[in-house]
Amino acid sequence: MRRGRPIDGGRERGGRAVFLRTFGWSFGVTLLGLAAAGYLWGADGFGVVLVLAILEISLSFDNAVINATVLRRMSPFWQRVFLTVGVLVAVFGMRLVFPLIVVGLTAHIAPLTVLRLALDSSRTYHGLSYAEHLDAAHPAIAAFGAAFLLMIFLEFLCGEKELRWLGPLERTMERVGRMDRLPVILTLGALLLAARFFAGDRAETVLLAGVAGLITYLLATGLSDRFEAVGVPDEEDAAEPAPARGRRAPLHVAGKAAFVLFVYLEILDASFSFDGVVGAFAVSQDIFQIALGLGIGALYIRSLTVHLVRQGTLDEYVYLEHGAHYAIGALAVILMASIKYTVPEVVTGLIGVAFIALALLGSVLRNRRLVDLEGDDRDDQDGGVGENPVVSRSIGL
Repeated sequence: MRRGRPIDGGRERGGRAVFLRTFGWSFGVTLLGLAAAGYLWGADGFGVVLVLAILEISLSFDNAVINATVLRRMSPFWQRVFLTVGVLVAVFGMRLVFPLIVVGLTAHIAPLTVLRLALDSSRTYHGLSYAEHLDAAHPAIAAFGAAFLLMIFLEFLCGEKELRWLGPLERTMERVGRMDRLPVILTLGALLLAARFFAGDRAETVLLAGVAGLITYLLATGLSDRFEAVGVPDEEDAAEPAPARGRRAPLHVAGKAAFVLFVYLEILDASFSFDGVVGAFAVSQDIFQIALGLGIGALYIRSLTVHLVRQGTLDEYVYLEHGAHYAIGALAVILMASIKYTVPEVVTGLIGVAFIALALLGSVLRNRRLVDLEGDDRDDQDGGVGENPVVSRSIGL
């Protein structure tokens, strides 16, 4: 009797089970959310929520990849927290409550007045609606997000890396990056340039918001380094697919360190979503439609993040992390430029997708070259007996 079929079938069923366990929340919330949109706002509201969800998903692949680089350091428990509690924070906190806070602080409006503006799109305060006040707060939002994201990109670019994608650039930046606090210096320099050439009479606001973003990054990463404790993969980890090509599974953090990483991920999500929240008012003026549509999209991005971690995708396609960081660097530059110039969201999204696609292509080509090298080496050793230690090390065995 052949045993191969049952084994393969079991693997397929196991793969489907993992997929459904990861994306089940997303599918369920999508159905409920779209049904609620159709019931509350009719066909037009249904279409608006669907469009906003699709836009959020299509423009946030780089967010999922970069989230996965952090999430894989966390235990399965904290991964579930990110997928459940984290979604509530993202939907109600970052996409509903936080814009209200930003408008109140930047426009000096009382909380109840801001809430009334948000609930009634026809109401104005000092001649501006809620959406217009939020748009007026864009320089501060962009400066905060740009500083936070630019620090992520520069820390990656200047840090030591096991593998390099764009070799000449990354080797040069690693050498230059030996200068202490270079990412902080470059970020502050970029903020000064943005305030000088892009901000006009909002220069002080841009500088204050940018410095706040820089401090937030330093505080989050500093606390993470302070509390991080190396853990050992538990029994649930053993059920997850092993990293490809013999790479060691990353050890997981827990406790205070995991909580700080969770907070860091929420801030990172906010930095990615600020611009999308502002742009969503071009589709709808209803904050609840916006929160529902963007929330559905955010849930899929979170599910995709967890899926990337559980499938070991970042270990198999090793340049994806590089591509995501370059996309973050591009987004930081675009955010700074958007202080003065209007940059369509589709441009931002396409740049991010392009970096991810190129990194994926580079990873696939690299894997094929390594497989060919391994095959040639085995052919040279009496029918494949034995291994070349140089080739073995190059493919992570």
